[in-house]
Amino acid sequence: MRQRIVVPPSAAAVLGSRAARVGIAIGAGVAARYFASRVQRLVTRGDAASQRRHAPRRLVDWPRAERLAASRLRRLPGTLTRHQLEASAPSYAAAMARIVPALEARLGTPLPGVVDRHEVVDRAGWARANLVTIRELVDRLEDQLIVPGRGTGIGAEVAAVANRFLTSQQIGFLLGFLGGRVLGQYDVALLSAEQAPGRLLFVEENVRLTAAQLGVPLDDFRTWIALHETTHAFEMEAHPWVRPYLRDHLERQLALFLDDARQVQAKGFGAILRRWRAAAGEGGIAGFLSAEQRRLLRETQVVMSLLEGFSDWVMDEVGAAMTTDVAGIRERFEARREKRRHGVERIIGRLTGLDMKMEQYRLGERFVSGVFTAGGEDAIRHLWDGPEALPTDQEFRDPAAWVQRIGRAAATPTGTA
Repeated sequence: MRQRIVVPPSAAAVLGSRAARVGIAIGAGVAARYFASRVQRLVTRGDAASQRRHAPRRLVDWPRAERLAASRLRRLPGTLTRHQLEASAPSYAAAMARIVPALEARLGTPLPGVVDRHEVVDRAGWARANLVTIRELVDRLEDQLIVPGRGTGIGAEVAAVANRFLTSQQIGFLLGFLGGRVLGQYDVALLSAEQAPGRLLFVEENVRLTAAQLGVPLDDFRTWIALHETTHAFEMEAHPWVRPYLRDHLERQLALFLDDARQVQAKGFGAILRRWRAAAGEGGIAGFLSAEQRRLLRETQVVMSLLEGFSDWVMDEVGAAMTTDVAGIRERFEARREKRRHGVERIIGRLTGLDMKMEQYRLGERFVSGVFTAGGEDAIRHLWDGPEALPTDQEFRDPAAWVQRIGRAAATPTGTA
């Protein structure tokens, strides 16, 4: 993505942060005490129908989560009318008309037709689009965790209301927080069995506000963002192994999480907390993961870092011919990002996975640039050969070692004997 554009983590990363999941469960238990008296009055006041109405058993109140996010986002500065959003669409269409042939020429391959599917949205529209993906993820978890006939007493009703309230609040807050920062996104449904192409979303309210804050021409900034997102479309759609690989890793992580959740249901948090203490050296979220979960997470992060690093490299390669000052935009954007990494922003970044995403930018950019330095264009063309070509953790920090492994042909810089 253009250097350091805050494109959100995938829905799985946003809601799938282990710290966030465990926090939801622990928070529900703490909040249950607060809601106990209120829920008991509701449960004992009327008949069974009234109980069901006041103590819904599903985990999330989706309309409420969307309202919370939209309410927060519409209070942010720079809100645009529908007419203003529609008026900006031709500018993105013109940018895409320049970007597609430039990328095809630089990458030496036609881009999938998905790049024609782009849409200008406001912040609330971005939140609404991502809520669909998050709901698919949560529904998968919830359907497998609910045990028919279990938990019919007042305690179960208390837990149900507490969980529903907390998760709805958390999802609404999370989308509201991210929706005020996201500039663009390649929106793709990883969990869908049907590999339908994704679409490009441009969050015009944030684009305009950020361009003004950085003091860069608006059309240049739009082009910068559109180039970044179009490169992601190329990465995902031009290499048939990428999406199935990420989907497989996500589904396996979900299955392992379900095993953990069932264990918590049956035996409490003891086993998870013991795992965390035993793996204290891993730090942060990783301490809650089993060895297999950590392996899957590392493998997923390698792909995500490669996606980000390759986009950054393309941004430098192609962007210079398409904007008046690509280096200046990048420098200003990075300086702005660093200024925002403090206090509450840093805490939220850790909980949502944004800190991990920023590290993906840094590692990925260094790796791809190092591959080009060590092996030239030949090596770059091997980046997307398949899962077997993915760098190891050591190679990610030593690109020359990856070039050597991939082969002598890839290690020969263009133009040398």
